[in-house]
Amino acid sequence: MFYKVLILVFISFLSLSVNANNFSYNYFEVSTATRPKMTGLQFSTFLTENSHIVSRVDTCFNSEWDVAVGIGFNGPVDQLVDVYGQFLIHYLNSIGRTIQTEINIGGRMWITEKIEVTGRIGRNDDRSVFHSGIRFHSTQQLSISAEVRNNGLYGPQATMSVRFHF
Repeated sequence: MFYKVLILVFISFLSLSVNANNFSYNYFEVSTATRPKMTGLQFSTFLTENSHIVSRVDTCFNSEWDVAVGIGFNGPVDQLVDVYGQFLIHYLNSIGRTIQTEINIGGRMWITEKIEVTGRIGRNDDRSVFHSGIRFHSTQQLSISAEVRNNGLYGPQATMSVRFHF
């Protein structure tokens, strides 16, 4: 499976590197979710025009947490749509300490000048993962979102986040 990820990332660099991205992948995000109550932090920054580093920490504050770090790819499909994906390594502390891998792929699309829809699907070692939501960009530096996601640990959750772009 690791070789499939490398091939996918390599193809994304070749076919999409001549265009600019439609979205910024340089951001810091704070999120909160329900059932169970969860708080998260996420950071992403470009490595190259079509790749980025991503790190994430989610916690329920009851000695459960999920720390994920990895590499992502991104590139435009057309003037309004980007395709992106991530290969993450998770360090989980829920029932015991474990390490898992995750691969996901998704898209982001502008539906108006300030509103985007986003979605991605993937798989970790045990379960499928998904993320779907809508994001309002109030300024170039600040956006808020409402999402439904399942990170494979807590089950489906309603999530709200604030993202600071840099």
